[in-house]
Amino acid sequence: MTDSIISTTGLTKNFKKTLAVDALDLTIGSGELFGLVGPDGAGKTTTLRLLAGLLSLSEGDATVAGYDLRKESESIKKHIGYMAQQFSLYSELSVLENLQFFAEIYDVPRKKMAERTEKLLQFARLTEFKDRRAAHLSGGMQKKLALACTLIHEPKILLLDEPTTGVDPISRREFWDILTNLHLNGTTIIVSTPYMDEADRCSRVGLIYEGKLIVCDTPRQIKKELPGEMVEFLTNEWQKAKKLVENLPGVLEAQTYGEALHLLVDDGNKGLAQITEALTKKGIKFRGARVAPIRMEEAFISLIQKLENK
Repeated sequence: MTDSIISTTGLTKNFKKTLAVDALDLTIGSGELFGLVGPDGAGKTTTLRLLAGLLSLSEGDATVAGYDLRKESESIKKHIGYMAQQFSLYSELSVLENLQFFAEIYDVPRKKMAERTEKLLQFARLTEFKDRRAAHLSGGMQKKLALACTLIHEPKILLLDEPTTGVDPISRREFWDILTNLHLNGTTIIVSTPYMDEADRCSRVGLIYEGKLIVCDTPRQIKKELPGEMVEFLTNEWQKAKKLVENLPGVLEAQTYGEALHLLVDDGNKGLAQITEALTKKGIKFRGARVAPIRMEEAFISLIQKLENK
């Protein structure tokens, strides 16, 4: 890994009786695109708020951009851009006025303000909307404007809390194109996301569960850790099908996605034939039976199910 820009040891945050972050040990390299994933209430937002210097540490130590999080949290703030789930844009201000407002908050020198504003408008594809009020932008445009406002002071580190939640798929893809360009230009990005296809685009991913870091690795390695192969069956009778096949020999795990039944089996082709035969015998109709690649979604659901069954 390249030189670390964020390092935590035993990072802990208590809220009265709730242990939100539990002894987190994490190292993030300079220029890395790091994904934080986990169920609601797992501690992702608290972790980002701690790293942004917005919350005090209960226990442990951390450095961000070379600064001690306990003693120098104010110094950290000029090096980071933090985008909360509900970023506070000013709805009555135009796109351009919002950017100028945040430039002043971040003490961007006046002579650099116009140049940076123009660059960010182009980067976020908002130039033609610069005079439109923020309230009249689509959800996807508002997210891109929020990101542009977060970038106005050219931070080394971006902390993004579920930045694409609630936007349409096309806007989500555009937003990630922007993040990828930032990443390629050397910005360190830590992004929390509920979307597993987004986690797949990260250099490394950390799964947080009940405040603990359960696994931290590349998406490829996390998927490789899942034993066996995945077979997929599409059926309107997925509940009956799941009940029938989940305890067959060689079936390690069963997950459902709408009408799709995803089965982790020790041997893909053998499992496909065995399950096809079992469903056919019981008269359960299905379509689209195939050996399928393992996705991040299956890997994380499998990990969480194992934790919940402990």
